[in-house]
Amino acid sequence: MTEEENEELENTNNESHQESQEPQETITKVTGMYKDWFLDYASYVILERAVPAIEDGFKPVQRRIMHSMKDLDDGRYNKVANIVGHTMQYHPHGDASIADAMVQIGQKDLLIDTQGNWGNILTGDSAAASRYIEARLSKFALDVVYNPKITEWQASYDGRRKEPINLPVMFPLLLAQGGEGIAVGLSTKILPHNFIELIDASVKHLKGKRFTILPDFPTAGIADFTNYNDGLRGGKVRVRAKIAQHDKSTLAITEIPFTTTTSSLIDSILKANDKGKIKIKKIEDNTAAKVEILIHLPSGLSPDKTIDALYAFTNCETSISPLGCVIEDNKPLFVGVSEMLRRSTDNTVQLLKSELEIRLGEYEEQWHFASLERIFIENRIYRDIEEEETWDGVINAIDKGLQPHIKHLKRAITVEDITRLTEIRIKRISKFDIDKAQQKIEALEDQIAEVKHHLNNLIDYAIAYFERLKKDYGEGKERKTEIRIFDDVDATKVVIRNTKLYVNREEGFVGTALRRDEYVCDCSDIDDIICFTQEGKMMVTKVDSKTFIGKNIIHVAVFKKKDKRTIYNMIYRDGKKGPSYVKRFAVTSMTRDREYDLTNGNKGSVVWYFSANPNGEAEVVTVMLRQVGSVKKLKWDLDFADVIIKGRKSKGNLVTKHSVKRVELKEKGVSTLKPRKIWFDDAVQRLNVDDRGELIGEFRGEDRLLIITQSGIAKTIIPELTTRFDEDMIILEKWIPKKPISAIYYDGEKERYYVKRFLIEQEGKEELFISDHSDSQLEIVSTDWRPRAEVEFTKERGKDRKENMEVDLEDFIAIKGITALGNQLTKDKINQVSLLSPLPYEAPEETPADEIEVVGEETISKETKAVNSDASKSNPSNEKNDLDEDSDIDDKGQVTLF
Repeated sequence: MTEEENEELENTNNESHQESQEPQETITKVTGMYKDWFLDYASYVILERAVPAIEDGFKPVQRRIMHSMKDLDDGRYNKVANIVGHTMQYHPHGDASIADAMVQIGQKDLLIDTQGNWGNILTGDSAAASRYIEARLSKFALDVVYNPKITEWQASYDGRRKEPINLPVMFPLLLAQGGEGIAVGLSTKILPHNFIELIDASVKHLKGKRFTILPDFPTAGIADFTNYNDGLRGGKVRVRAKIAQHDKSTLAITEIPFTTTTSSLIDSILKANDKGKIKIKKIEDNTAAKVEILIHLPSGLSPDKTIDALYAFTNCETSISPLGCVIEDNKPLFVGVSEMLRRSTDNTVQLLKSELEIRLGEYEEQWHFASLERIFIENRIYRDIEEEETWDGVINAIDKGLQPHIKHLKRAITVEDITRLTEIRIKRISKFDIDKAQQKIEALEDQIAEVKHHLNNLIDYAIAYFERLKKDYGEGKERKTEIRIFDDVDATKVVIRNTKLYVNREEGFVGTALRRDEYVCDCSDIDDIICFTQEGKMMVTKVDSKTFIGKNIIHVAVFKKKDKRTIYNMIYRDGKKGPSYVKRFAVTSMTRDREYDLTNGNKGSVVWYFSANPNGEAEVVTVMLRQVGSVKKLKWDLDFADVIIKGRKSKGNLVTKHSVKRVELKEKGVSTLKPRKIWFDDAVQRLNVDDRGELIGEFRGEDRLLIITQSGIAKTIIPELTTRFDEDMIILEKWIPKKPISAIYYDGEKERYYVKRFLIEQEGKEELFISDHSDSQLEIVSTDWRPRAEVEFTKERGKDRKENMEVDLEDFIAIKGITALGNQLTKDKINQVSLLSPLPYEAPEETPADEIEVVGEETISKETKAVNSDASKSNPSNEKNDLDEDSDIDDKGQVTLF
């Protein structure tokens, strides 16, 4: 080989060596112990840390804490730090986790009797250090949690001690305390339930009856359990704070939702205020043993609307998703709370049975030895062993001596029995009393009979056991959380309008950043905006800083979804040289950011006139034509009341085929809509238009509601669907201004009963119509035209009871001012006042029947009906299939508004 070839070969070998030294990608397979490590870890977390056992309701750390407290129990308090240290003999984890778990048990106020600062579940304050606080087992825990004789034991983690596999808990403890944990691949969230209700449900289960259990939270509050789903996956619980109106400008929160604290609640309110969702002046937190958060409102702000806004935008309403997961036979089990209660109750029955069987065995053993002892001493069998020299001889001698007397015994004599007889002291033999021995045997026989009776009637015994628990420990454990069905809060109706909306009509922009352009209205960042252009186009879009709609905007407003009372009146030209049409329509639902054409769709269409009417008003306009050709009538009036409300896709009625110069407003109109029917749903204490609850009446724009409370307050309000009502409200009805209100009340200062009749004098003003003395109280109130009442007198000593008096209130007193004292009812002492059926009276009609005629679902005048009929004949182009898909239209072409 030449030198060049040798050199080339050497270079090639060097390059190959360098390539072999570069790192190569390798694939390492997980084998051996690594293969199962994660599965082992997941199994350990699920079984040994996060999920409670269904048998006793404890997680392992909780069970070890309770076992350690029993080890240390001497009736006195122990430092929590000592208990934590003792628990570490059983629990292979750090002291911090044990201390935290113990504080959580203590805060539930059921198993641990606490002393010191154990934190506050209301404020979220943490407990003091474990060296400063003390604890001991509660009487309830000692009663229901422990019984060493029926406890199964296992070796602790280091094998030095014995710990319980499960504690013999004879109560549905898991449901009473609740439980929460996050494991690997699964979690659990069992909500706490009421102590008394759990016992009642257990008794119902033992009796074979159906039961329902619902959570009860230590923070109280109000909860809607409609979708609880028995605590299974997919369920939901809505919890609200209890908010009341403290005064006209102050709200008071007295109970908070579960899973929140006063601190987190206040933080959420401040954040909502910063974002402009709500408006508040300041917040005071006066929480101590009970919650008291005062929210001061700016003047002129509606307290009712603010309460709804607090529920919509803050933690005053929270949603909790339960998930029933427990450990059974070392496996996770997803189960509902009803099944948990059934299993717990059945387990309690079995534990009671085991306890009785052990007790029966002990009594029978005591009876057996007491009988042997009596035979041994009474027949002086102990003398037979005097001459025996060996132990076996002693045993045989005693056994032989006992044989003639043991026919009534229930089991054979064993060597252990005879050995115990030999251990009886001479002093006891010398003082042996046959009568006392017999009494002891008879007492044991009674106890044996009693235990056998309980075993034969085990269910009755278990029921009595649960009823004893309720009697001994149920005091003060009544339900805290109020059960109520919630009405959904529409956020768009209660949000504070925190920003201003502007429009550039010519260029076609709307938004909150166009401060140099025309101001439209106040709005919020969650609102939708509806816009109309001169070309007859319509669009709904989200509030933003700047959005292009289309040039020549003619109307901008906040859009209310499903609003059937806002009616749009419109006159437009079809195409560049087409005829002009008039139409009326409502917009109830839209696709956001989609452009809709309200004309006939021809290019060059233009809107001559447009108006938006919040209560369906129908104005009169003047139509003026251009002087073209032989047109004679260049000007006439058009009344929108003559036009039927149809869908937004309808073509409309023909106005003219000639060229329109302009359309001007001549006269504002009144509503042409049928009065709105309003119902009151007592379950949610809200007004609605959805036919839920009791019908209050039909309301026009100026109509009001009359509200009277038990505290003697009367007021009238506009019937808004967001209105909240006081708990002591006794009358809610449509207000008829000329209809008198009659009342009988007790005056605390004069100590007399008075009768008064009055009218509401000032709309919207809250007025007290009884005296303001602290002892004054309203007896009866009536809004009947001619009410009657019956007075029952108190029987005085030595006198016959005075006959009941019937009072015609209309005849008794004339109508006076609301602040008048009234006429004294009687000087005699009254036992009771009750209303009778009123006298007949024909109330005046509010609206004469011949002035209004109902057509379909609208209310229009007879003249309007005639004009509509003529318009329909002259305009056959109004076809039913040209209507909007989101309007409910009947066969006559009328829109169904309710």
